[in-house]
Amino acid sequence: MFDYKRITQSTDLYNLHTHTQFCDGHATMEEFVTEAIDQGITHLGFTPHSPISVESPCNMSLESVPTYFDEVKRLRKLYGDRITLYTSMEIDYVSVGDGPANDYFKQLPLDYRIGSVHFIPAIDNPSVMVDVDGKFPDFKVRMGKYFNGDIEYVVKTFFSQMMAMVDEGGFDIVGHMDKIGFNASQYSEDIEEEPWYDNLVIDLFENIMDHHLIIEVNTKAWLQRNRFYPNLKYFGMLKRFNAPVVFNSDAHYPTLLNSGRIEAMNLFNVL
Repeated sequence: MFDYKRITQSTDLYNLHTHTQFCDGHATMEEFVTEAIDQGITHLGFTPHSPISVESPCNMSLESVPTYFDEVKRLRKLYGDRITLYTSMEIDYVSVGDGPANDYFKQLPLDYRIGSVHFIPAIDNPSVMVDVDGKFPDFKVRMGKYFNGDIEYVVKTFFSQMMAMVDEGGFDIVGHMDKIGFNASQYSEDIEEEPWYDNLVIDLFENIMDHHLIIEVNTKAWLQRNRFYPNLKYFGMLKRFNAPVVFNSDAHYPTLLNSGRIEAMNLFNVL
């Protein structure tokens, strides 16, 4: 049984955001488990990118969901005396009714659910959903192809999607709440310093708090990009309002299961 407070308030190592062969991860679930045990991790959550209504090479298929559940059961039998394994998903919010609150995801026997936004509608054709979470060169191409170079539209729409997802509910943990900030700041260098951008983050944070959700501090980009999601500058806000927080590496490689987590926790705790 998933007990957020027990996991985060103990001295045990954990990671609750992990991608494997069922989506865009680069190793099998068993390889992640054995590496986690070697690293001293005692709580590991699998979070494949959920089946999604739009075309995406990063998301698992509907057909693979039963196989995923069977694999967790198999690994629990093999390694359950050494590590606690959780069955979860990172569920994409696409549009109203098409996200974590959808009945399909509600009926799945998941230990917890992460809600995330990776797609937003194209500026001139809202029926076309565009991935804004990929590598910056791809993002830059999509800015011209789908958004007419309007970075303000992209940022505001991303946060609008996040707000709608929080309002609809159906999940426990908010995944990388300001992830758009990295690509946006590469496209427009000082955009994260704009008052309107800051207000969008604060409004989202307040909405998350109103809905009593857990906020993920995503540490995946710390080693390569020297940043967390949410941005380090918002750690003080999380701490000041005693927000429920989990520190996740969003690992796609077994060796990175604990990447950036200790650094994030140390920085958070000194505030």
